[in-house]
Amino acid sequence: MKKNNSQFSILNSQFNKRQWINFGIWAVLYILFCIWMENLWLLFGLLVLIDIFLTKFIPWGGWKKAKNPKVREMLEWIDDILFALIAVYIINLFVFQNYQIPTPSLEKSLLVGDYLFVSKLSYGPRVPNTPISFPLVQNTLPFFNTKSYIEWPNWGYKRVKGLGTVKRNDIVVFNFPAGDTIALYEQNPDFYNLVERDGRANVLTNKARYGEIMYRPVDKRENYVKRCIGMPGDMLSVVDNQVYIDGKEAFNPENLQYVYYVETDGSILTEDQFRMLGISKKDRELVSSYTGYHRYLLPMGFGDEGRISTPVYRLPLTKKALDMIQKIPTVKQVIIEPDNYFGGSTYPTGVSAYQTGWTRDNFGPILIPAKGNTIQLDEKNLALYNRCIRNYENNTLEVKPDGTVLINGKSATSYTFKYDYYFMMGDNRHNSLDSRAWGFVPEDHIVGKPILIWLSLDKDFGLFNGGIRWNRMFRMVHAN
Repeated sequence: MKKNNSQFSILNSQFNKRQWINFGIWAVLYILFCIWMENLWLLFGLLVLIDIFLTKFIPWGGWKKAKNPKVREMLEWIDDILFALIAVYIINLFVFQNYQIPTPSLEKSLLVGDYLFVSKLSYGPRVPNTPISFPLVQNTLPFFNTKSYIEWPNWGYKRVKGLGTVKRNDIVVFNFPAGDTIALYEQNPDFYNLVERDGRANVLTNKARYGEIMYRPVDKRENYVKRCIGMPGDMLSVVDNQVYIDGKEAFNPENLQYVYYVETDGSILTEDQFRMLGISKKDRELVSSYTGYHRYLLPMGFGDEGRISTPVYRLPLTKKALDMIQKIPTVKQVIIEPDNYFGGSTYPTGVSAYQTGWTRDNFGPILIPAKGNTIQLDEKNLALYNRCIRNYENNTLEVKPDGTVLINGKSATSYTFKYDYYFMMGDNRHNSLDSRAWGFVPEDHIVGKPILIWLSLDKDFGLFNGGIRWNRMFRMVHAN
């Protein structure tokens, strides 16, 4: 007993009180982190903390002993930068990240130029698939135009406990599901719609136009932000632009907007009128000035005697803005954009709209898969869910000429989903490429929840001439 006490005294005398306090604080924090990660193997990292604060077998601060002051100053800067990069990397992975709204798909709920804090704690942060990556860069290093991550090691999906789960009508940031494969030089439309449009052989072989065909891990696919309209297990449909969930009308956000064609009596809408309606310069399209548009406008009821002689605008309008524009004396008529001309292709990719009858404004009904749901592998379900089975849940799927379905080499007549899936849509319904175009968002693609607008810039104005939207600064992001 005396011997053990003397050994402890000797050990204690080697390390001062401050060392023990620093070690204790960091050790407790690190142990709590390991418990949160549900990975006790990480506890071996305590050995590193012991050496940093106590034993110091590795000269972590050896640069401080450099005799040359300039060298010491340079190494001090390097040390500070490395510490900052590691801290930013950890915060970016597990706490929050910055996100900029690049497109108008959620206007007027979120505006182009809004800068957001996205909370990863809201739904629980994911353990990264690609842990070795450069912080604050999604997938490509600027200037160098090379990958910002190393593909090995590549870990499977794991999400640790967060403050809650995805709820209906939440605005959600997620990795773009159809971004698993990209044509480097042409990333919009996505690879699968590109193949449908231009042909697989052409996309794969014409490298001068499309560039290299690349695969991206889940956490390195582009970040998108949309509203979660459909939850796992829902039966969703869209009828004349109204979303229905299990046959009941879904909630419509306050700032929901559609595209309308607005004809005047010959007058041009003024800047003050556009600003009153809340329409940015980018969204002001005088389509009557495009002769190619006339073949669409005439069947819609615009023009006179087979020609367009008055101004016709294409404008996104909220319900409030629609009521206002209809009261402008110079406006003759307002017609919502029909999807038979402008709706674009719909999910599932590769299946003709003539087969499904689905369009942008009339879509479904479609079952959103939930973890544990079982479907029969008939022709319709294979068309709707083969991408979930293959790409998201990492199975091989083959359909033999006689109709036999093989999953992972074994005959199957049904399939049970491993993940929950979500259906995402933009509030700017006619200017949003969303789940109607590219399908479901798997749970492992969910990044986080926008909680705060910390900066908002309006590109229509100079930085010090109305370019900063002060009324949106430090404003919480709400679901309504």
